[in-house]
Amino acid sequence: MSSVVDGDARREALAELSCFRVGLYEAMTRRGDALFELVDAVLCVGGPVVSLPELSIQAVHRRGHGAMYDALAGGRIDVSRLRLRLAGLRLPRASDGQLSIALDVTPWPRPDAECSPGRLHWHRPCRCDGVRQTIPGWPYQVAAALRGGRTSWTGVLDAVRLGPDDDPTEVSAAQIRDVMGRLREAGQWHEGDPEVLFVFDSGYDIVRLAWLLRQEPVQLLGRIRADRVMHHPAGRRKGPTKGRQPRHGEAFRLADPATHTAPAQESATVHDRFGAVVARCWGRLHPKLERRGPWTRHDDELPIVEGTLVHLAVEYLPGNRDPKPMWLWHNDADADADAHDVDRLWRVFLRRFDLEHTFRFLKQTLGLTRPRLRHPEQADRWVWLILAAYTQLRLAWPLATDLRRPWEKPLTPDTLPPGRVRRGYRRIRRILGTPAKPPKASRPGSGRPPGRTSSPAPRHPVGKHHRKRTPPDPTDRGETFKSKLRAPSGRPRPRRRMFLCA
Repeated sequence: MSSVVDGDARREALAELSCFRVGLYEAMTRRGDALFELVDAVLCVGGPVVSLPELSIQAVHRRGHGAMYDALAGGRIDVSRLRLRLAGLRLPRASDGQLSIALDVTPWPRPDAECSPGRLHWHRPCRCDGVRQTIPGWPYQVAAALRGGRTSWTGVLDAVRLGPDDDPTEVSAAQIRDVMGRLREAGQWHEGDPEVLFVFDSGYDIVRLAWLLRQEPVQLLGRIRADRVMHHPAGRRKGPTKGRQPRHGEAFRLADPATHTAPAQESATVHDRFGAVVARCWGRLHPKLERRGPWTRHDDELPIVEGTLVHLAVEYLPGNRDPKPMWLWHNDADADADAHDVDRLWRVFLRRFDLEHTFRFLKQTLGLTRPRLRHPEQADRWVWLILAAYTQLRLAWPLATDLRRPWEKPLTPDTLPPGRVRRGYRRIRRILGTPAKPPKASRPGSGRPPGRTSSPAPRHPVGKHHRKRTPPDPTDRGETFKSKLRAPSGRPRPRRRMFLCA
């Protein structure tokens, strides 16, 4: 009976993968044959993707390297159709049917590409001295569905490139709305289903995100700094005199345990990697917003955005690291639920780090940041090709066998990582076939006409700020703009040199 069930599951997985490949080919509206064979070359190459010309000599890529570059430069992918295809695939869910989706940003470093527009400075870990530096490049924000348990698989749903003039919080809110709209259209979410949980790491303004998405059926969970200050709900005004009622209650300082009240819930469990884990939560806490930064353009009175604070304390960390306090913020202000819900929140947040494994596989194995493309539109096209290739590996997971090296441990079919599934994708592709048409016979072109030279490509500055700021007033305090640039001795101030790690 088990063999019949396994056979049915394999046929179902094979049909789903074949349907996705056909849909991917239909979404490539220009240079579709070359783009589709480029995706197959990424999946069937023997090792990591090191360069684009190496992909053109693969057997599955029946065209030359010129057709490959032409497809990346002049091809076209209907991204909206591909996004809808990704939303319609089977997505991992919790026991109650809730979807958990993580959002995070991964940069495409382009420090020397002065002719590439749309670059901005983005954080990247520096290996030289261990501190975090910034590097010019194209940052991409990826949304992926999370699975349960320890795994490196995620269900990629969307990717958006951030520009120099974009507000990251507004872009994240718009991306979440679009993802929710496609989930409704694909039948993945209906009215009455559990709200979709979106998980964020530190760096996101989760309080403002909760305010922008207050009309959407979503829940937000993210990590916040350990030195923030929250406030309890305001009580009645004290004293006999009349006046305005207070808007904020007593302060709840995360770094000061003396200001912590009794928690609404407390959960104690034992984890196989962190030892004893204690989770405590406090409900109906809100930060004191100020009319600066992203709230400068808020016309009405600043809102009160309440949520639930979750403090996570572990016994130890892998690698004998010192465990630091971790604080999570959940936009659901009601903390009077069962202790199992609090325990599930921090476990879902730990699953957010599976997206880091996805980024590492996309970059180190599939070559997400390998090509040296000039225009950001070409980079977007390549990013969607890599995401489509990763999705095919996820759909081929039930069809793969463990082709392990002699020094590797044997794994069960349900624990195969993406790298081992990719080793056997050639056999799966022979069964599936390809919808791409064979190349036509052609002759080499005439090349560049004699006597014609192209002008130098324009240089584009790197965007330093996400939002343009008002320049300072030169007449402020009676000083001129040039006098501010001079030292007290009258000599010009020395220019500082900034060293960026490539």
